[in-house]
Amino acid sequence: HQGLNIIKNDEYVDPENGTFFTRTEAEGPLVDCEFIESEVKKVLSENSFVKCTVPQKKKIILMGTKDYHCYTDILTRNHFNQLDADILCAISNRDSLREITERYGVPYSFISTKDLKREDHEAKVAEVIDQFEFDYIVLAKYMRILTPSFVEKYHGKIINIHHSFLPAFIGANPYRQAYERGVKIIGATAHFVNNELDQGPIIEQGVMRIGHQHNVKQMAAAGKEVERDVLAKALKMVFNDRVLLNGNKTVVF
Repeated sequence: HQGLNIIKNDEYVDPENGTFFTRTEAEGPLVDCEFIESEVKKVLSENSFVKCTVPQKKKIILMGTKDYHCYTDILTRNHFNQLDADILCAISNRDSLREITERYGVPYSFISTKDLKREDHEAKVAEVIDQFEFDYIVLAKYMRILTPSFVEKYHGKIINIHHSFLPAFIGANPYRQAYERGVKIIGATAHFVNNELDQGPIIEQGVMRIGHQHNVKQMAAAGKEVERDVLAKALKMVFNDRVLLNGNKTVVF
């Protein structure tokens, strides 16, 4: 009686936890999401979670440090309407990204870490973030470890790109770690951030083959292409409401 036409339906059952996931796409006139959620809940168990959304651009906060390849890729893709997002502001502990950011018309906040404890720096970052109503914080090679309190404050809203095919080579210098192990494949992982370093629910991953002739610098240069691609794919899926959290894993429809 809402006049909707279902155009796609996906389902997944997690047998270990006895959890059922479903995602339904429908088209038609404008809908009353609260009404639909209440009607669906009537036929489900009490602990069920139902969310009805209307497609719209996600509002994001972009964060970066010195590496620019993922950061500028997001700015460029967004400028040409490839991400379905509005970048509300960008934040960095370096001022080197200001010019390119403002060239795309995005407000830029430079918050130095000099003479600041990690908690004090994050407090200043949070002051900027909390000025906005946003959906996600995107760490585009933001090379700083976040404190548990910061992660908890924005639980489920922080997306990171890590330059390794996790769970291998977590933490700093993953290309050096990979080189020392003589790997033949390098990769990148986009994931939600939790309080375990590089251990959050994985959204998307990608790999590329390398050889013995690649040194650490060459591996890192080659890996940047994978990092850009993986982060862009992950953001598109998240922004299109195709990713559901399932404990420390994700269900991606």
